[in-house]
Amino acid sequence: MSVRSRAAATGAAVLVLACAVTGCAGDADAGPPRAEPSKAGGPTAPVPPPGKEATEISVPLDRYGPSPGELETIRAAEDVLTGRCMRGKGVEWKTAPRVPGEETQPRNRRRYGVVEPRIAEIYGYHMPAERPAVARRAAAEKAREKGLGAAARKAAHGSGKAPGGCVRKAKETLTRGLPDADYGLLDSTLGATYDRALKEPEVVRVFRAWSACMKKGGYDYPGPMQAITDARWRKGDHVSREEIRQARADVRCKERTGLVAVWNAAETRVQRAAVKAEPAAFEKLEKARSAWVDAAKRVLEKA
Repeated sequence: MSVRSRAAATGAAVLVLACAVTGCAGDADAGPPRAEPSKAGGPTAPVPPPGKEATEISVPLDRYGPSPGELETIRAAEDVLTGRCMRGKGVEWKTAPRVPGEETQPRNRRRYGVVEPRIAEIYGYHMPAERPAVARRAAAEKAREKGLGAAARKAAHGSGKAPGGCVRKAKETLTRGLPDADYGLLDSTLGATYDRALKEPEVVRVFRAWSACMKKGGYDYPGPMQAITDARWRKGDHVSREEIRQARADVRCKERTGLVAVWNAAETRVQRAAVKAEPAAFEKLEKARSAWVDAAKRVLEKA
């Protein structure tokens, strides 16, 4: 598996995983929602910037895989390299608009479920719509792909007999010469430390406190990940009033119990222990990540 594919898979795994130990006072759902039910990411839904509740979440293993902003840098560099290859074949290739790092989704946005009050008010448990720069890039890529003729498509993506093409060549060019690293170790450690943190006594206690808080509003879940993965919220893009009410209550109960801080401290502790157990392997991972991003930046500097 290529370096980029491995890191992308790692980011997806974190997103899936992510997807004050005192009691709570007051109603867990005071007042009506302040946002109309809508389509998640629909044309009328505002796209607020990520809240600090999400942007400030970090864990030690973050440093060993590219951040969302760094992956955008890598993606832009691959696009430039693809364009060079395509022009070498006499085919036009319009590079997509670049995305500033601050326009990407926070790396750990859903690590502990929904944590941003404003996002809960608009999207409930659905993922927020992409920021404008990301949406523009995606639209440009989609339009470019749709406009490819047969010859251009073959040059870009290869064919059944000759898979790859310029897109694949660009990825290989960017990762050529990067330091070797054990990306499987990063994947497995992400999962193992997440599971281990869930069993830490303080995390078990704060989950109970959060659950008790939610019950005061009429919501019965043993933990926040059961709330966000409830099948009721996965039926299409529609965000109902009930979903918004519950998501708002969820965020308030996290705030009242200090759940995010407690959970994050436990996960930070077990991740640091895991890194300490294999320092040489993780040092190689950090060097590989840094070299990959630096290679992408050099490509863009010459573009």
